[in-house]
Amino acid sequence: MSVNQLADLAKVLSHPARISILNYIGDCDGCLCKDISQHIRLSQPTTSQHLQVIKKAGLLKSKFEGKSQHYYLHKDRLSTLKELFNNFFVATEKKCDLKKATKTI
Repeated sequence: MSVNQLADLAKVLSHPARISILNYIGDCDGCLCKDISQHIRLSQPTTSQHLQVIKKAGLLKSKFEGKSQHYYLHKDRLSTLKELFNNFFVATEKKCDLKKATKTI
């Protein structure tokens, strides 16, 4: 596990608007920025900035259809994120359990 990779992804998820964006995009099949901004009630420029942060982290894909850019979840990258967090918490819990076990002996 890369500590830097986990920390970088945690930063992306540290803003409530970004979590709202990811949740909303997960519910639709190719979302437009204006639809996302209306749903989460942020200005379109602010929403666009958050989308770029999420996309740069690799959690979103986008493609142009005509003049409109549609955003999609990058499911493989989300699986990697889930695995990184899961591995971190499992390893941390094991260390805590080991400390408790050695204290009781």
